[in-house]
Amino acid sequence: MNFPLYIAKRYLFSKSKNNAINIITGIASIGIIVGTLALFVVLSVFSGLRDFSLSFSNTIDPDLKINPLKGKTFFISPKQEKEIAAIEGVAYYSKTVEERVLFFFDGKEQVTYLKGVDANYTKINDVSKSLFNGKWLRYNTAEVVVGYGITEKLSLGLFDFNNDFEVYVPRKGKAVIESEAEAFNKSVLIPVGIYAISEDLDSKYVFADLRLAQDLLEYKPNQISGVEIKIKPNANEAEIMEKLNTVFQNKVEVKNRAQLNATLYKMLNTENIAVYLIFTLVIIIALFNLIGALIMMILDKKSNLKTLFNLGSEVKDLKKIFLLQGSLLTIIGGIIGLILGIIIVLIQQHFKLVMITESLAYPVVFTIQNVLIVFGTIVALGFISSWIASSQVTKKLLD
Repeated sequence: MNFPLYIAKRYLFSKSKNNAINIITGIASIGIIVGTLALFVVLSVFSGLRDFSLSFSNTIDPDLKINPLKGKTFFISPKQEKEIAAIEGVAYYSKTVEERVLFFFDGKEQVTYLKGVDANYTKINDVSKSLFNGKWLRYNTAEVVVGYGITEKLSLGLFDFNNDFEVYVPRKGKAVIESEAEAFNKSVLIPVGIYAISEDLDSKYVFADLRLAQDLLEYKPNQISGVEIKIKPNANEAEIMEKLNTVFQNKVEVKNRAQLNATLYKMLNTENIAVYLIFTLVIIIALFNLIGALIMMILDKKSNLKTLFNLGSEVKDLKKIFLLQGSLLTIIGGIIGLILGIIIVLIQQHFKLVMITESLAYPVVFTIQNVLIVFGTIVALGFISSWIASSQVTKKLLD
């Protein structure tokens, strides 16, 4: 067996005659275990909150979206549609039209987005599964699905035949306007469904048939605002995005889900890093106890070290004893802390002991990535702390 490792293990698992050293070593061990446990649990909680926050936008955002590079719209030909469908990894695609317009109901009005969608739209995302009331719209009709926030602001209900739900879209052109009919394209819509996802999204969209939206906006049949795409599992996203740019001769921009929600992703990543750094600082403070315990151990074993030095051991081997002792203590404490943290996270995942509301459990997610991050952090910091302490073993000390 390696000589420094053998001695390090003996020092690690045997009690010192000095009770103060045993107490400080015990405190250092508990600090490592608790710090590791806390860091893993917090990262798992933030992973859960991240997934929970993204679940709202993921409900309505596609895997990929094609937007015009300039302006609000672009044209798509039947040939380009066939080329999109033929790309390996593309499961479905849907053409959409989106524009801010004025909605009017029973003396109340609101400006928000009218989104025209085709029959493939419900295959792209799960918005049709998020209906609070009613049903999804039928295509080639004046039926619409409205966000819950919009219905609250307008006091709008489903199938209200006493009051018309109207949409007003400014007409194109620069001629002199002499009447309301000349200024706006108008249509009476029939609300048949109400979706509920999140506070922001519930006040954003009124979903309508694509052709109806194109007519109101005076678009041509092949003029659209975007193409939303669902890709197959394990498909090469980057390769698909490159092929889509080729189809449109790089005259459009193709964004994935993270790029569509760049601000949200950046905010969540920043919060995650901030929490990681804060709890890493807690672990660093706890490891000062480890440095103190090792230095006291060095002083306590000074006579033994002199004996080993006089028997021919090199100073670097004696340093390695305490470097290995501190590293082993950190690794063992880290493993125990991780095991306890994993148990806590799995219990919360399966039994939902901690609740935010009566129906919503505090979200946590167990990931191997968090295990590796926490274990790598504790091992790296433990090695640095042990190296600092072991550097106190010098030839001058042994003289």
